[in-house]
Amino acid sequence: MRPIPSRLSYLFLHLFAFCYYAQVTNQSPPNFTQHVSEQSKVTDHVSRRLIRVYQLYSRTSGKHVQVLPNKKINAMADDGDVHAKLIVETDTFGSRVRIKGAETGFYICMNKRGKLVGKKNGQGRDCIFTEIVLENNYTALRNARYEGWYMAFTRRGRPRKGSRTRQHQREVHFMKRLPKGQQPVHPSHHRPFDFIHYPFNQRTKRTRHSSES
Repeated sequence: MRPIPSRLSYLFLHLFAFCYYAQVTNQSPPNFTQHVSEQSKVTDHVSRRLIRVYQLYSRTSGKHVQVLPNKKINAMADDGDVHAKLIVETDTFGSRVRIKGAETGFYICMNKRGKLVGKKNGQGRDCIFTEIVLENNYTALRNARYEGWYMAFTRRGRPRKGSRTRQHQREVHFMKRLPKGQQPVHPSHHRPFDFIHYPFNQRTKRTRHSSES
C-alpha cells in the first residue's frame, strides 16, 4: 500500500504552491512603450525600404524645403519646384527616415554645430530624422544623432541652428505635401473590376450539367 502523506507534506505542498503563485502574479507586465522606443532606434537592414516622395511646407516661411546643387538647404522653394521634390526613405520600423533631394541626390544632414548640410552619403545618424506628428497636425523632424535638435527655418527660409530649436516653435513645424500635379486618386475614380466570361468547352459543360443534376 502507498504510504499516507503526512500533514507536514500537505503544508509543504501548499506553501510551495503559494510561493509559486505569488511569484507569477508579482511579475510586472512587459513595458511595450520601452520596447517600441528601443526597436525604433535600431536600423533595419533586412526589410525592403519604404520610399515616399513629397514636399515639406515650412510653416514660418510659407515655402518648401529644397536641396540645392551646392549642398545648401533652405525653405524658399515654390510649390512644384524641381529642388523641392524630396525622396524619403525609412530607416527603422518606427518613424525614423532619411530625406534627400530627388534632383540633386544629396541627403539632408545636421553637423555638430546644428547646421543643415547636404551629403552624398546619408548613412550616418546625423542624416536620420524622427518624424513627430504634433497636436496641431504639423510634423517636426528631430535629428537622431543630436537629441533635441530639430530641422528648422526662419521666416526668410534660412536654416536655423538645431541647438536653438524646440518642439513647440513654429520654425520646426512642417506640412507634408505631394509634388505639384501628383494628387491622390479618389476611390470613386478607380477603374471598376472587369468580369471576364470564359466560353464553355465540352468538358465544362458536362461538369456543369452533372452538378445541376
